[in-house]
Amino acid sequence: MDVTEVRTWVIFYLLSFVVLLVALFITTQNDSRLWISLMLVIVIVGVNFFLLFAELKRYRARKAFMHRMSQFDETVTERDLSGRR
Repeated sequence: MDVTEVRTWVIFYLLSFVVLLVALFITTQNDSRLWISLMLVIVIVGVNFFLLFAELKRYRARKAFMHRMSQFDETVTERDLSGRR
């Protein structure tokens, strides 16, 4: 993971934490605004899962690409100097 990606994740999780704190504050009030806090929690958890699965998919694709490239390098190095295998 690059340094810029770490910064993005830190900012995202800080914003998620603030939204969850707002949801907790709304929940502790005695009004009938419980649905707003539940909606905020569901949205934050859903976005987190979506981003986690997208990151895992991107990691798998990168790993498969690196595996294909390493196989390509092996086929190139199997030839000798005359061009024969």
